[in-house]
Amino acid sequence: MVLEQYGGPDELVPREHADPKVAPGEVLIGVKAAGVNPVDWKIGAGYLDGMLETHFPIIPGWDVAGVVEATGLDVTEYSVGDEVVGYLRKDWVEYGSYAEFVSAHVRLIAPKPASLDWTHAAGLPLVGLTAWQTLDRVKVGRGDTVLVHAAAGGVGSIATQLAVARGARVLGTAAEHNHDFLRELGAEPVSYGDGLVSRVRELAPDGVDAAVDYVGGDSIDASRELLGETSRLASVADPRADEVGGVYMWVRPDAGQLAELAAMAGDGRLRVNVDRVLPLEEAAEAWRLNQQGTTRGKIVLTVE
Repeated sequence: MVLEQYGGPDELVPREHADPKVAPGEVLIGVKAAGVNPVDWKIGAGYLDGMLETHFPIIPGWDVAGVVEATGLDVTEYSVGDEVVGYLRKDWVEYGSYAEFVSAHVRLIAPKPASLDWTHAAGLPLVGLTAWQTLDRVKVGRGDTVLVHAAAGGVGSIATQLAVARGARVLGTAAEHNHDFLRELGAEPVSYGDGLVSRVRELAPDGVDAAVDYVGGDSIDASRELLGETSRLASVADPRADEVGGVYMWVRPDAGQLAELAAMAGDGRLRVNVDRVLPLEEAAEAWRLNQQGTTRGKIVLTVE
């Protein structure tokens, strides 16, 4: 599925394309499933043109799960037939995972456990690494009270589980229909919207030790108030985090972290919530659903 120029879901169309070349240190992956993330359609719309080098036509997609079909020169880590997951954020935007085949450097991928199915594996890389790295940035650990904004979403649901596993108390913001889901993940749910600060203080009168934000907007101001004198705020959604003493950050590929996340998902320590599964040719519909921002967990495309 490709974009010939910047545009929205209607400009995302199927095309025949030459198979990717496989450079030294890379593998060729036969794609079984590709995760859909907001960054995919934001790149497609041109919102990140000032930040990312883009070569048209582009094949979107940074999340992948698939099988190694070929190995490049000097690849010793993987063999043909190995099952892998990957966060394929390359140095420029052109060849992504919305395709039958994609090439990837070994630093971008990790082994997929046999117990983890293709759709859940494809839904893990970006959200898992984002959750892991935001919690690291604000040093969430045992005994902390951490506020997770958009805790029922793709990133937030993973961050909630990882924070609980680290021994933290988690207060998670979500719509009321997602509160039982958050309780299942180990969080104490809080309804977002007007009055959020007061509702959090009912549960944590002294405020929180750290906050991770995956939605932006009023969440930044609420976090700043609840954090008091500390600056342990990380956001991937709102650059204003920098202005209030926190940090606005992006996720980085990390094969070691991804391998641990995949292992946790494979043995049941981590739950990847997949909301919708669509065939690759319905990628435009997947973008429309993702733009609505109302899905619980991930949207995943499958490749036949």
